[in-house]
Parts: sequence; C-alpha cells; structure tokens
Amino acid sequence: MKTTALVTGATGFIGSRLVNALQERGIDVRILIRPESNSSRAAGLKAEVVRGRYNDPATLRNALAGVDMVFHLAGVTKAIDASGYRDGNVKPTENLLREAYRENPGLQRFVYVSSQAAAGPAPAAEPGVREDELPRPVSMYGKSKLEAEEVCRAWMDRVPVTIVRPPAVYGPGDRDVLQFFSMLQNRLMLAAGDGRTQRFSMMYVDDLVEGIIRAALEPKAKGEVYFLTSPRGYSWDEVASAARRELGVGFFLKLPLPKPLVRGLGSIMGRVGELRGAPQLLNSDKASEMVQDFWVCDPGKAQRELDFTASTSLETGLKKTIAWYRKEGWLRK
Repeated sequence: MKTTALVTGATGFIGSRLVNALQERGIDVRILIRPESNSSRAAGLKAEVVRGRYNDPATLRNALAGVDMVFHLAGVTKAIDASGYRDGNVKPTENLLREAYRENPGLQRFVYVSSQAAAGPAPAAEPGVREDELPRPVSMYGKSKLEAEEVCRAWMDRVPVTIVRPPAVYGPGDRDVLQFFSMLQNRLMLAAGDGRTQRFSMMYVDDLVEGIIRAALEPKAKGEVYFLTSPRGYSWDEVASAARRELGVGFFLKLPLPKPLVRGLGSIMGRVGELRGAPQLLNSDKASEMVQDFWVCDPGKAQRELDFTASTSLETGLKKTIAWYRKEGWLRK
C-alpha cells in the first residue's frame, strides 16, 4: 500500500518543493488549502486537494483521513499584532493535532515546520543556538512559532510529533532574498548594522526539504526538535560577494543602517500598517529580528541523529537561484 502524506502550506515557496519531492519518492500527496489560496498553483502540484479552513473540524477530518504523515508548513510570517500571529500559527496547529488524534490513530508522523525565530538569536557566532537551550524569541512572530511548538509538545504523548526549525531559506520561488539580489543588481547593499560582523544560518530550499523528509522517516526523531541548517553561519558580505559574481556586478555601495534607525523605521512602518489594517514589509517586529547579530543555529543534532547535512554550497545555491530568477523574469539579465 502506498504512503499518503498531507501537506499544509503546499502552495508556498517551501511547501511546493516539498510536495514535488514527496511525489518523486512515490508518496501520494494531499494538500489542505484555504478557500482564498491560489487555485492555479494548487492545480499545478497535481495533488489531491482539500479546501477549507483550519477552524472547521469537518475540513480537517477530510484532510487527515487515511494519511500516514502530516507536514504542517502553513502559517503567517506577517501580521499586525500578536493576535494575528496566534490565529495564523498557533490555533491551526492545535486544531490539526486535535483532529489527528481523534480521527487518525494510525498516523505515523506529524512534522511541524517551525522556525529559528522560535529559538531566538545565538549569543555568539559559533557554535550557534542549540536545541536544548532555553528559547528567547525576539519578535511576535518568533513567540507565536514557539507557542505552536509548545502545543506540539503537549500532544507528543498522543501524536508522533517531530519539530524542525529552519533558518533563512532561499531558492527558486523565494521573494525575500530576491529583494537583496535586486538591490545588489542596482549596486546597493543595505545592512542593519555591520554586514561584516553579523552572521546568520542560510540554506538552499532543496536541502531543507530533504531534511524535513528525513525527520519524518527517522523512527528516533519522534518527539524531537531539530535545527535543519547550513554547516556554518554567513555574513552579508559573503553572500554579496558570491551573488555579485553571478549577477555580473562589480562595484556596489554598502550602506550600513544604524540599529536605532532600523528600530525607528520599523516603529513608524508598523504604525502605518496598523492604520491601513495590513502588515508592512518592515515593522517593529521585523526590525527586532533584523538588528540581531547572530542568527546562527547548530547543525550537530541533525547530523548525528538524521545523518543530515545541507550539502548545497552557498555559491551553487545562489547560482541556481539567480538563474531561475532570470529565467522567470524576476531579475534582469
């Protein structure tokens, strides 16, 4: 009998790559999407579709019926306030786990894709924050992802849960790192602080997908938390140096933004978002994350227990990503 997996957030950047990777392994995929989700993107995944909301038990029962694994990626990365983050990240996770326990006692694994933001930044560039350290999220987003993790832990005695925490993820289809490349192509690099000293973990999307699947299939991963991350941290200068070669950029202007300025701009833009009723690209929450020096996490546990290492080098990953952007017209040639 074939294995069936339910994927939430399947029309997103990471979720769509995960669906394809599961199908390539011969796994049948069912996706759960909200009514307002992009229908054409869902159809392009060639998976069974269940459409509905996470507060509708009947929808969740239909989505969960008979599946062997659940990959929960759906959530929000931007919201106006803490309530919006709870509604997007915490409540759907709790509802899914409740219905999984009630309706699918044979479930083999529930993988919750959290975020490094749930753990918070590291105190130093090396070795990076570890899974057994006390989480210290610095944003409402990070706090909501940590709260969702705590919900998962509360169900671990009844549902076989594994939690994975990715760092910054890039690759074909990602729009966040695209902004950095677009500025660099225009010979400008902005940094919240000193781009030379700050360090962050960063991984190619296909490496993350491989790690997620390994976490789902490894028996001893049940009940565990893993950082799925790059072998080391990078500086913005390193990323710019690797990207400029692919972009054909020589000289560019690096503009370090003082941290108080970033926080001030975040506060102003956050207020604008509140007045408009829509989250902005920059707000106080995002600024709190941007000014941290060390968004680095330790890959050791995943290496030992999942035999997982992010194998795509920064240079190779950026080359593939920039080529895709150019092919799709997201970056000029």
